[in-house]
Amino acid sequence: MIATGIDLVEVQRIEESIARYGERFLARVFTASELAYCRGRPQQLAARFAAKEAVSKLLGTGIQHRDGVGWREIQIVSNERGQPSVQLSGRAAQRATEIGFRNIAISLSHTREHAIAMVVAE
Repeated sequence: MIATGIDLVEVQRIEESIARYGERFLARVFTASELAYCRGRPQQLAARFAAKEAVSKLLGTGIQHRDGVGWREIQIVSNERGQPSVQLSGRAAQRATEIGFRNIAISLSHTREHAIAMVVAE
């Protein structure tokens, strides 16, 4: 089975969340390695936020709902060339196994105003 998930985020929404909630927002949504990679760049953070939403749609769970997965259970990592990949843990990994997903491919893009993520799993 092939499945997809996609999400589009306004960068300003992420900037406003950081301004309003600061470290509390960042620590709730992103892992330490994601924060280190993004170095506070709003577009990079927005792309990873969109990626987490797209993966939750792929898994059919949503985020932080009763049966959903946690933000930090979906981690977006980049290799030395900057190519992103998805690492799942906890309930997210369990759900992917239940569905039978073996591979999850991801693509991220952003402008100054928007960030988008698309994931495809098989």
